[in-house]
Amino acid sequence: MMRRTMIALVLAGALGLAGCATMPAKAPTEASRAGTVFRDCALCPAMVVVPPGRFLMGVDGGEKDRYEGPVREVRIGRPFAAGRYEVTQGEYAAFVNATGHVGGQGCNVWRSATRTLERDATLDWRNPGYGRPPRDDEPVACISWNDAQAYVAWLRATSGEPYRLLTEAEWEYVARAGSQTRFPWGEDPELACRYANVYDASAADPGIPWSATRCADGYPTIAPVGRFAPNAFGLYDTIGNVWEWVEDCYAMPYPAQPVDGSAQSTVGCDRRGSRGGAWRTEVVRQRAAFRGRDPATLLSGIFGMRVARDLPQRR
Repeated sequence: MMRRTMIALVLAGALGLAGCATMPAKAPTEASRAGTVFRDCALCPAMVVVPPGRFLMGVDGGEKDRYEGPVREVRIGRPFAAGRYEVTQGEYAAFVNATGHVGGQGCNVWRSATRTLERDATLDWRNPGYGRPPRDDEPVACISWNDAQAYVAWLRATSGEPYRLLTEAEWEYVARAGSQTRFPWGEDPELACRYANVYDASAADPGIPWSATRCADGYPTIAPVGRFAPNAFGLYDTIGNVWEWVEDCYAMPYPAQPVDGSAQSTVGCDRRGSRGGAWRTEVVRQRAAFRGRDPATLLSGIFGMRVARDLPQRR
Protein backbone atom coordinates (compact mmCIF):
# COMPACT_ATOMS: atom_id res chain seq x y z
CA MET A 1 0.00 0.00 0.00
CA MET A 2 2.82 2.41 0.84
CA ARG A 3 4.41 1.88 -2.58
CA ARG A 4 1.12 2.35 -4.43
CA THR A 5 0.52 5.59 -2.52
CA MET A 6 3.95 6.92 -3.46
CA ILE A 7 3.47 6.05 -7.11
CA ALA A 8 0.11 7.80 -7.11
CA LEU A 9 1.67 10.93 -5.61
CA VAL A 10 4.32 11.01 -8.33
CA LEU A 11 2.00 10.36 -11.24
CA ALA A 12 -0.61 12.83 -10.05
CA GLY A 13 1.78 15.66 -10.82
CA ALA A 14 2.62 14.28 -14.24
CA LEU A 15 -0.93 14.08 -15.65
CA GLY A 16 -1.56 15.88 -18.89
CA LEU A 17 1.89 15.40 -20.44
CA ALA A 18 0.38 14.89 -23.87
CA GLY A 19 -0.78 18.49 -23.85
CA CYS A 20 2.51 20.05 -22.80
CA ALA A 21 3.76 23.22 -24.43
CA THR A 22 6.95 23.26 -26.46
CA MET A 23 8.13 26.80 -25.66
CA PRO A 24 6.51 28.80 -22.83
CA ALA A 25 5.92 32.50 -23.40
CA LYS A 26 7.78 33.26 -20.18
CA ALA A 27 10.42 31.48 -18.15
CA PRO A 28 9.03 28.49 -16.24
CA THR A 29 8.67 28.66 -12.45
CA GLU A 30 7.73 26.20 -9.73
CA ALA A 31 4.12 26.95 -10.63
CA SER A 32 4.61 25.73 -14.21
CA ARG A 33 2.62 22.71 -15.27
CA ALA A 34 4.42 19.38 -14.95
CA GLY A 35 5.43 18.19 -18.39
CA THR A 36 5.94 21.67 -19.84
CA VAL A 37 8.75 21.58 -22.41
CA PHE A 38 10.94 24.67 -22.89
CA ARG A 39 14.29 25.94 -24.11
CA ASP A 40 16.07 28.88 -22.51
CA CYS A 41 18.10 29.70 -25.62
CA ALA A 42 18.60 28.46 -29.17
CA LEU A 43 21.64 26.41 -28.17
CA CYS A 44 20.16 25.16 -24.88
CA PRO A 45 18.78 21.61 -24.53
CA ALA A 46 15.03 21.04 -24.43
CA MET A 47 13.92 20.76 -20.81
CA VAL A 48 10.87 19.20 -19.13
CA VAL A 49 9.28 20.39 -15.89
CA VAL A 50 9.32 17.47 -13.42
CA PRO A 51 6.78 17.44 -10.55
CA PRO A 52 7.72 17.03 -6.88
CA GLY A 53 6.96 13.74 -5.17
CA ARG A 54 8.23 10.87 -3.03
CA PHE A 55 9.68 7.53 -4.08
CA LEU A 56 11.58 4.52 -2.78
CA MET A 57 15.19 4.80 -3.96
CA GLY A 58 17.42 1.77 -4.51
CA VAL A 59 16.97 -1.93 -3.89
CA ASP A 60 18.27 -4.22 -1.18
CA GLY A 61 21.23 -6.09 -2.59
CA GLY A 62 22.49 -5.60 -6.13
CA GLU A 63 25.75 -6.73 -7.68
CA LYS A 64 28.55 -7.94 -5.42
CA ASP A 65 30.57 -4.96 -4.13
CA ARG A 66 28.03 -2.57 -5.67
CA TYR A 67 25.30 -2.35 -3.05
CA GLU A 68 22.20 -0.48 -4.20
CA GLY A 69 20.60 0.06 -0.82
CA PRO A 70 19.43 0.36 1.79
CA VAL A 71 16.08 1.27 0.26
CA ARG A 72 15.03 4.66 1.59
CA GLU A 73 12.23 7.09 0.97
CA VAL A 74 13.37 10.23 -0.84
CA ARG A 75 11.21 13.34 -1.01
CA ILE A 76 11.65 15.72 -3.93
CA GLY A 77 10.09 18.82 -2.42
CA ARG A 78 10.05 21.15 -5.41
CA PRO A 79 9.58 20.89 -9.15
CA PHE A 80 12.72 21.10 -11.26
CA ALA A 81 13.56 20.69 -14.92
CA ALA A 82 15.40 17.78 -16.52
CA GLY A 83 16.74 17.36 -20.02
CA ARG A 84 14.08 15.91 -22.31
CA TYR A 85 16.90 14.06 -24.08
CA GLU A 86 20.52 13.24 -23.39
CA VAL A 87 22.81 16.08 -24.47
CA THR A 88 23.41 15.64 -28.19
CA GLN A 89 26.52 15.76 -30.31
CA GLY A 90 25.32 19.00 -31.90
CA GLU A 91 24.61 20.66 -28.55
CA TYR A 92 28.01 19.71 -27.18
CA ALA A 93 29.73 20.88 -30.38
CA ALA A 94 28.11 24.32 -29.94
CA PHE A 95 29.67 24.50 -26.45
CA VAL A 96 33.12 23.51 -27.73
CA ASN A 97 32.91 25.95 -30.64
CA ALA A 98 31.90 28.77 -28.31
CA THR A 99 34.48 28.14 -25.60
CA GLY A 100 37.37 26.27 -27.20
CA HIS A 101 37.02 23.68 -24.45
CA VAL A 102 39.64 20.95 -24.70
CA GLY A 103 38.76 17.72 -22.94
CA GLY A 104 40.92 14.69 -22.44
CA GLN A 105 42.27 12.83 -25.45
CA GLY A 106 41.51 9.18 -26.03
CA CYS A 107 38.52 7.02 -25.30
CA ASN A 108 37.93 3.63 -23.69
CA VAL A 109 36.27 1.23 -26.14
CA TRP A 110 35.50 -2.48 -26.16
CA ARG A 111 37.64 -4.55 -28.57
CA SER A 112 35.71 -7.66 -29.52
CA ALA A 113 38.72 -9.31 -31.14
CA THR A 114 40.63 -9.40 -27.84
CA ARG A 115 37.61 -9.19 -25.51
CA THR A 116 39.20 -6.31 -23.64
CA LEU A 117 38.40 -2.72 -22.80
CA GLU A 118 41.15 -0.59 -24.30
CA ARG A 119 42.02 3.09 -24.42
CA ASP A 120 42.33 4.32 -28.01
CA ALA A 121 44.32 7.57 -28.11
CA THR A 122 42.98 8.44 -31.57
CA LEU A 123 39.37 8.75 -30.38
CA ASP A 124 37.50 11.56 -28.66
CA TRP A 125 33.93 12.93 -28.47
CA ARG A 126 34.05 13.77 -32.20
CA ASN A 127 34.76 10.11 -32.97
CA PRO A 128 33.76 7.85 -30.04
CA GLY A 129 34.52 4.61 -31.88
CA TYR A 130 31.28 3.66 -33.66
CA GLY A 131 33.06 2.89 -36.93
CA ARG A 132 31.33 5.92 -38.48
CA PRO A 133 31.02 9.63 -37.70
CA PRO A 134 28.39 10.43 -35.02
CA ARG A 135 25.28 12.36 -36.00
CA ASP A 136 24.32 15.72 -34.50
CA ASP A 137 21.10 14.24 -33.09
CA GLU A 138 22.84 11.36 -31.32
CA PRO A 139 23.97 11.64 -27.67
CA VAL A 140 27.46 12.98 -27.20
CA ALA A 141 29.81 10.31 -25.82
CA CYS A 142 33.40 10.05 -24.65
CA ILE A 143 33.05 12.99 -22.26
CA SER A 144 34.25 12.94 -18.66
CA TRP A 145 32.43 14.14 -15.55
CA ASN A 146 34.75 17.14 -15.66
CA ASP A 147 33.69 17.86 -19.26
CA ALA A 148 30.06 17.60 -18.20
CA GLN A 149 30.68 20.17 -15.46
CA ALA A 150 32.30 22.52 -17.98
CA TYR A 151 29.27 22.17 -20.25
CA VAL A 152 26.72 23.02 -17.55
CA ALA A 153 28.88 25.97 -16.45
CA TRP A 154 28.70 27.27 -20.03
CA LEU A 155 24.92 26.77 -20.08
CA ARG A 156 24.65 28.80 -16.86
CA ALA A 157 26.74 31.62 -18.32
CA THR A 158 24.97 31.56 -21.71
CA SER A 159 21.39 31.40 -20.44
CA GLY A 160 21.69 33.06 -17.04
CA GLU A 161 19.78 30.10 -15.59
CA PRO A 162 20.89 27.58 -12.90
CA TYR A 163 21.84 24.55 -15.01
CA ARG A 164 23.61 21.59 -13.40
CA LEU A 165 23.80 17.82 -13.51
CA LEU A 166 21.00 15.73 -12.05
CA THR A 167 21.68 14.41 -8.57
CA GLU A 168 21.70 10.64 -8.20
CA ALA A 169 18.33 10.72 -6.41
CA GLU A 170 16.80 13.00 -9.04
CA TRP A 171 18.08 10.73 -11.78
CA GLU A 172 16.44 7.63 -10.28
CA TYR A 173 13.26 9.62 -9.64
CA VAL A 174 12.94 10.76 -13.26
CA ALA A 175 14.01 7.36 -14.63
CA ARG A 176 11.42 5.52 -12.55
CA ALA A 177 8.75 8.15 -13.32
CA GLY A 178 6.42 6.57 -10.79
CA SER A 179 7.44 2.93 -11.26
CA GLN A 180 8.96 0.66 -8.60
CA THR A 181 9.74 -2.28 -10.90
CA ARG A 182 13.20 -3.50 -11.93
CA PHE A 183 13.01 -1.57 -15.17
CA PRO A 184 10.92 1.57 -15.69
CA TRP A 185 8.70 -0.39 -18.11
CA GLY A 186 8.19 -3.39 -15.82
CA GLU A 187 9.95 -6.63 -14.89
CA ASP A 188 10.55 -8.15 -18.32
CA PRO A 189 13.92 -7.22 -19.92
CA GLU A 190 12.61 -8.38 -23.30
CA LEU A 191 10.31 -5.34 -23.42
CA ALA A 192 13.35 -3.05 -23.47
CA CYS A 193 13.42 -2.49 -27.22
CA ARG A 194 10.27 -0.35 -27.10
CA TYR A 195 11.74 1.97 -24.50
CA ALA A 196 15.53 1.93 -24.67
CA ASN A 197 18.57 1.30 -26.83
CA VAL A 198 20.17 -1.56 -24.89
CA TYR A 199 22.48 -4.40 -25.83
CA ASP A 200 20.05 -6.44 -27.91
CA ALA A 201 19.86 -8.70 -30.97
CA SER A 202 20.58 -5.74 -33.27
CA ALA A 203 23.96 -5.23 -31.59
CA ALA A 204 24.78 -8.86 -30.72
CA ASP A 205 28.52 -9.48 -30.98
CA PRO A 206 30.25 -12.84 -30.34
CA GLY A 207 33.19 -10.90 -28.90
CA ILE A 208 31.11 -9.57 -26.01
CA PRO A 209 31.03 -11.92 -23.00
CA TRP A 210 27.50 -11.07 -21.83
CA SER A 211 24.16 -11.93 -23.33
CA ALA A 212 22.05 -9.68 -25.55
CA THR A 213 18.30 -9.46 -25.15
CA ARG A 214 16.36 -11.40 -27.79
CA CYS A 215 14.41 -8.32 -28.86
CA ALA A 216 15.86 -6.12 -31.60
CA ASP A 217 15.56 -2.33 -31.77
CA GLY A 218 17.31 -1.87 -35.13
CA TYR A 219 20.30 0.07 -33.78
CA PRO A 220 23.64 -1.80 -33.70
CA THR A 221 25.32 1.11 -31.87
CA ILE A 222 24.07 4.50 -30.67
CA ALA A 223 20.57 5.73 -31.58
CA PRO A 224 19.39 9.30 -32.23
CA VAL A 225 17.68 10.79 -29.19
CA GLY A 226 13.92 10.48 -28.91
CA ARG A 227 13.50 7.35 -31.07
CA PHE A 228 12.01 5.25 -28.27
CA ALA A 229 8.87 5.72 -26.18
CA PRO A 230 9.07 8.45 -23.50
CA ASN A 231 8.44 7.69 -19.85
CA ALA A 232 5.56 9.04 -17.75
CA PHE A 233 7.45 12.30 -17.09
CA GLY A 234 8.02 12.90 -20.81
CA LEU A 235 11.75 12.07 -20.77
CA TYR A 236 13.46 9.92 -23.40
CA ASP A 237 16.35 7.45 -23.17
CA THR A 238 16.87 7.56 -19.41
CA ILE A 239 17.74 3.88 -19.84
CA GLY A 240 20.22 2.91 -22.55
CA ASN A 241 21.99 4.83 -25.32
CA VAL A 242 24.76 6.30 -23.09
CA TRP A 243 25.55 6.28 -19.39
CA GLU A 244 24.67 9.61 -17.80
CA TRP A 245 26.99 11.32 -15.34
CA VAL A 246 25.30 12.56 -12.15
CA GLU A 247 26.49 15.12 -9.61
CA ASP A 248 27.08 12.84 -6.61
CA CYS A 249 30.16 11.31 -5.16
CA TYR A 250 29.82 7.52 -4.98
CA ALA A 251 29.11 6.11 -1.52
CA MET A 252 28.22 2.48 -0.78
CA PRO A 253 25.89 1.76 0.95
CA TYR A 254 23.80 4.91 0.76
CA PRO A 255 24.50 7.26 3.70
CA ALA A 256 21.57 8.13 5.97
CA GLN A 257 21.49 11.62 4.45
CA PRO A 258 20.54 13.34 2.23
CA VAL A 259 17.02 12.09 1.49
CA ASP A 260 15.69 15.34 0.01
CA GLY A 261 16.97 14.74 -3.52
CA SER A 262 20.14 16.81 -3.11
CA ALA A 263 23.61 15.54 -4.05
CA GLN A 264 25.84 13.55 -1.70
CA SER A 265 29.19 15.32 -1.96
CA THR A 266 31.12 14.35 1.18
CA VAL A 267 31.91 10.62 0.93
CA GLY A 268 33.59 8.68 -1.89
CA CYS A 269 34.53 11.66 -4.03
CA ASP A 270 37.35 9.79 -5.76
CA ARG A 271 34.52 8.47 -7.97
CA ARG A 272 31.34 9.98 -9.39
CA GLY A 273 27.98 8.39 -10.03
CA SER A 274 26.78 7.34 -13.47
CA ARG A 275 23.36 5.95 -14.30
CA GLY A 276 21.20 4.35 -16.97
CA GLY A 277 23.38 1.97 -18.94
CA ALA A 278 24.19 2.19 -22.63
CA TRP A 279 23.74 0.51 -26.00
CA ARG A 280 26.48 -1.98 -25.18
CA THR A 281 25.58 -2.59 -21.52
CA GLU A 282 24.18 -5.92 -20.35
CA VAL A 283 20.52 -5.62 -19.52
CA VAL A 284 20.89 -6.39 -15.79
CA ARG A 285 22.75 -3.07 -15.51
CA GLN A 286 19.91 -1.20 -17.19
CA ARG A 287 17.80 -1.39 -14.03
CA ALA A 288 16.62 1.91 -12.57
CA ALA A 289 18.48 1.22 -9.30
CA PHE A 290 21.82 0.17 -10.81
CA ARG A 291 24.71 2.46 -9.83
CA GLY A 292 27.79 3.18 -11.91
CA ARG A 293 30.91 4.49 -10.18
CA ASP A 294 33.79 5.98 -12.14
CA PRO A 295 36.63 8.50 -11.86
CA ALA A 296 35.72 12.05 -12.88
CA THR A 297 38.37 11.86 -15.62
CA LEU A 298 37.03 8.70 -17.27
CA LEU A 299 36.55 8.93 -21.04
CA SER A 300 34.42 6.13 -22.45
CA GLY A 301 32.67 5.65 -25.78
CA ILE A 302 29.44 4.86 -23.91
CA PHE A 303 29.43 7.77 -21.40
CA GLY A 304 27.47 10.99 -21.92
CA MET A 305 25.19 13.25 -19.91
CA ARG A 306 21.75 14.76 -19.23
CA VAL A 307 21.27 18.15 -17.61
CA ALA A 308 19.00 19.57 -14.91
CA ARG A 309 17.89 23.10 -14.10
CA ASP A 310 16.44 24.61 -10.94
CA LEU A 311 13.17 26.53 -11.34
CA PRO A 312 12.61 29.95 -9.75
CA GLN A 313 10.22 29.92 -6.84
CA ARG A 314 6.74 31.34 -7.26
CA ARG A 315 6.57 34.95 -6.15
